[in-house]
Amino acid sequence: MSPQQKRAVTSLIGIIATSALIGALFNQTPLFISLTLLIYILFMLRNIFKLHDWLLEQKKDLPDALGYWGEIFNELHILERKKKKQQKLLSVALSRFKKAAEALPDGVVILSKHNFIEWVNPVASSLLGISYPQDTGQKINNLIRHPDFQRYLIKNNYSKTITFPAPDNTDNILTMQIIPFGYKQKMLFCRDITHIHKLEEMRTNFVSNVSHEMRSPLTVLSGYLEMFSDNPPKDEKNFKLAIDNMYQQAMRMQRLVTDLLALSKMETAPVEHTALVNVSTLLITLKENAKIPGQDKQHTITLKTDEKLSLRGNSDELHSLFANLINNAVRYTPDHGHITISWQILNNEAVFSVSDDGPGIASQHIPHLTERFYRADIDRSRESGGTGLGLAIVKYAVERHDGRLEIRSTLGKGSTFTCYFPSQRFLT
Repeated sequence: MSPQQKRAVTSLIGIIATSALIGALFNQTPLFISLTLLIYILFMLRNIFKLHDWLLEQKKDLPDALGYWGEIFNELHILERKKKKQQKLLSVALSRFKKAAEALPDGVVILSKHNFIEWVNPVASSLLGISYPQDTGQKINNLIRHPDFQRYLIKNNYSKTITFPAPDNTDNILTMQIIPFGYKQKMLFCRDITHIHKLEEMRTNFVSNVSHEMRSPLTVLSGYLEMFSDNPPKDEKNFKLAIDNMYQQAMRMQRLVTDLLALSKMETAPVEHTALVNVSTLLITLKENAKIPGQDKQHTITLKTDEKLSLRGNSDELHSLFANLINNAVRYTPDHGHITISWQILNNEAVFSVSDDGPGIASQHIPHLTERFYRADIDRSRESGGTGLGLAIVKYAVERHDGRLEIRSTLGKGSTFTCYFPSQRFLT
């Protein structure tokens, strides 16, 4: 028994004893004891009612009372202050958790014991198509109906992640994992991995395309070598024709490997573009080089350049960028065609462009031209010696110089490839 309880019992005994003594003086001891106990009970009831009213109305201030009830109310007051302090701390902690969860790049959904939605962060709302707080209390499997997710939720084995299309946009791919916590609650994490999925597809397609591109020239080379091994050539003309053919296929593989190495270097090498490149001099050289294959087609190649305009960057990457665009124009422009190369300042940007009056490109192909091994016309591209990597290299080179590539083309009228570089990149 606590000291407070001992004092309360002692006080009650003292009151009863006092009433008994007073009752004895009047020869009414039972009556005085009964009246004393009744008054004590009424006092107790009054304080109980006060406590009950306070609990119902949740008033800020506790009622006043005497004796043991005063100590009870005082203890309740202390407990109330502690409770409010804990509630404030919990509220702050919950607010911090929500702010942290809202700032996460991943989607977070809190589920109850029976998979009802309790809380959703904005990323999860966007990825899963859940409206919060409107969908609070809804079952998660009523909103996400993909079979893989339904099976994952039912089997209660959440050690691995699952991957499935986003409910509102099947072009986006999500990965998801559920983490149990608390009393049979669940925390659902989801992430948009569309870019990773696309990279994986690109990697698979890349390996397939490289294998395909290498197989054709290797088949030609191995076929001729096998023929020479079994039947040494006696006809000099046929022998020279075979050698020329093997040389062309070998050069085709060499160009492919060179472009692959250039592309790999741009993807992995750090961006260190501080050298000042004289673009006019570079373009004059590239124009002269382009005249050699252009002579057979009798192309007219025009160069318009601002000789004072230089570009801060990597000379090898810029050479590859300009050479690929110029060589593409020469490669695909028909006989007696016109090619215009331009380097100038336009609207506070350094602008390089290559225009031709060739066959042009259909609009549906233009968004995909910078993809590796993408060809609008596969047969014509291979016949012309293209590797399918030139425009991918151009795209990387432009972006590594803080620029952008624009492609405009009309079927039957020609194409224009334009590179824009910001003002901090050039010097006049």
